[in-house]
Amino acid sequence: MKGDIMNLTRRGALLSAAAAAASTTLAACATGGGGDNEGAGKGDVSAENPLGVPADAGLEVVIFKGGYGDQYAIDAGTRLKEKHPKVAIDHKGIQGVGEVLQPRFVADSPPDVVDNSGAGRLDLATLVSAGKLKDLTELLDAPAVDDPGKKVRDTLMPGVIEDGTFDGKPLVLNYSSVLWGVWYSKSLFAKHGWTFPKTWEEMLTLNDEIKKAGLAPWTWQGKYPEYLNDPLLSMAAKAGGVEAVKAIDNLEAGAWQQPAVVAAAEAIHQLAVRGHILPGSEGLSHTEAQNAWCKGQVAFIPCGSWLEGEQQQVTPAGFDMVMATVPALTSSDKLPNGAVMAASSESFLVPAKAKNPQGGLEFLRYLFSKQVARGFAESAKALPVVTGATDGLTLTSGLGSVAEAVKAAGPNVFSYKFRTWYAPLSKAVDDATGELATKRINPQQWAERVQKAADAVAKDSSIVKHKR
Repeated sequence: MKGDIMNLTRRGALLSAAAAAASTTLAACATGGGGDNEGAGKGDVSAENPLGVPADAGLEVVIFKGGYGDQYAIDAGTRLKEKHPKVAIDHKGIQGVGEVLQPRFVADSPPDVVDNSGAGRLDLATLVSAGKLKDLTELLDAPAVDDPGKKVRDTLMPGVIEDGTFDGKPLVLNYSSVLWGVWYSKSLFAKHGWTFPKTWEEMLTLNDEIKKAGLAPWTWQGKYPEYLNDPLLSMAAKAGGVEAVKAIDNLEAGAWQQPAVVAAAEAIHQLAVRGHILPGSEGLSHTEAQNAWCKGQVAFIPCGSWLEGEQQQVTPAGFDMVMATVPALTSSDKLPNGAVMAASSESFLVPAKAKNPQGGLEFLRYLFSKQVARGFAESAKALPVVTGATDGLTLTSGLGSVAEAVKAAGPNVFSYKFRTWYAPLSKAVDDATGELATKRINPQQWAERVQKAADAVAKDSSIVKHKR
């Protein structure tokens, strides 16, 4: 399921190659063909049809059919047809979204709705710069399907709209909420009487106890160092606050050498220095590391909230995996201990040159309804971005812990943008963290190395810059 359910796992080389291929092709049309399709028809606007969907226009929907499947999108189409019975929906569930749709975007003959997800997805930054995406403000200001007294924007979790906003315009709307944290087996901890630590100092102390019990405290998906970046960056954000995160994303001078960032690197370095990492972890793939953890050989593993769904075929009964937020770095962190790194994935968009853009917007209005999102949570074991969608559901241990983390965090949710904006910097951070976790460089060298890469991106006039 490596290329399926984890659309935000950022498999370094694979995703970079896919993005580069898409970027090369789409770049050819970056100077023309942009702007909304002014020739598309629009029906009468009313309380029953707030987005003015043409009564009898066709609607082409292309969905990435990966680990989440596409039943939830089919459900959205079914609900839309109940209100617009004359709309003929052409639904396609596919793999390799970029390969299939690149030629159509270049020719300005795209579908009306696209789920741009999976390892072979289209390069989003290039779609944006080429003017290929429709502004979704009209959708966000439309009445919600389940509660017409609310706008669609008011039914979404914090940060979702921001995740899909480029230079002030909402162009993408993501469907699945992804949180990053540290995973452990609730039953294993109960057996040994262990309690998940609140601070990193407590984590290191507990790790020593775990070693005495004959287990390795930590493993990580060594072939993909970005996994270990997640706790590092989480601690940096908690200690340094939102301003530290923005400084990194905005390519500010010295941002990677801020005291909070270096201290977070030191925290991860201590896992290696103190022998708290399963030997050989640096050579493990994501599945190999996660399988070792599921077999009870390791106490902790860093991962995003897709982990339970990915491991469901190999997780033993009674394992009771749960995700906890990354412990506080210090007692004086600027963000509270429950703060969590989160983002949204499974990217939906309406092409600017869609034949039926109003139908595309209406499809998304139904897709982001509570009823459809609830079905997604049940089938995909993933958290949708629609607030209240999981209320009343009996959740699995992993998904339940993710939902609890969202509730506990409240507004204290943060995310980094540099990965999406600047692929060269993202790779540089991953490579440096891999060296840090194997003691080939120290925290100061890590910070210097990453800062050098960030400065290079900042000085490169060929790279489009963004600002938070």
